[in-house]
Amino acid sequence: MPWHQTGTTWMQEIVPLVLNGGDLTPVQTIPNWDRVPWLEETRAALVLDRLPSPRAMVSHMPYHLMPPSFFPSKAKVIYVTRNPKDVMVSSFHFHKMASFLDDPGTFDEFLNKFLSGQVLFGKWTDHVKSWRNSDLGDRILYITYEEMVKDLRGVLERLSRFLGRDLSEETLDRVANHCCFSNMKLNAMSNYSLVPQEIMDSSKSTFLRKGVAGDWKNHFSPEQDSKFTAILKEEMNGTNIKFPWDEE
Repeated sequence: MPWHQTGTTWMQEIVPLVLNGGDLTPVQTIPNWDRVPWLEETRAALVLDRLPSPRAMVSHMPYHLMPPSFFPSKAKVIYVTRNPKDVMVSSFHFHKMASFLDDPGTFDEFLNKFLSGQVLFGKWTDHVKSWRNSDLGDRILYITYEEMVKDLRGVLERLSRFLGRDLSEETLDRVANHCCFSNMKLNAMSNYSLVPQEIMDSSKSTFLRKGVAGDWKNHFSPEQDSKFTAILKEEMNGTNIKFPWDEE
């Protein structure tokens, strides 16, 4: 359940492999939008019944907009967060290449839209707070994009335990190797190269760009950094939610 541009595609690659014991066949033969369908897209109704249980789905929805049937269910949630400065940079480039999204304007204009919530799925802070204040108990696991970049193998072990899968060391190694960003970027079933150019123009930006943490430092001016930090600090004040990038 990540916010937009937070690691969704990465999880669409990882979770099926953890659930099926490391069999690479599905992620090499099935497009990720059919492998782990979007809850908020109409295509989900066409493919979900064909998926073996337990099924994986993905969503960008805030907690309170989830379907009523979700709340009393036994569905488990993996919630991925990422430094919002990197989220904003990634979203800016995605808006430039995706014809179905508004033109982002200049970087500074898009930064203001992002901070005010005038973007797809609203404010990052509202989304994070909605899922952090959920009543899901041990049904939810929180992962950061930064943890995935730094120690993908360790994240896989956590996911394996959370999803009730006892994967061998060999299987974990194989999944970690396949799901490293450089390999995933080459996977046509995951890199959106199957999408027509008029919908996603890869000449403007590739869908999977860098897969790194901290790229915001190559985009933000000191003034933009100060403004962004001050506004997020104010909006997260009193939540007691701590992130690894808060100490940077």
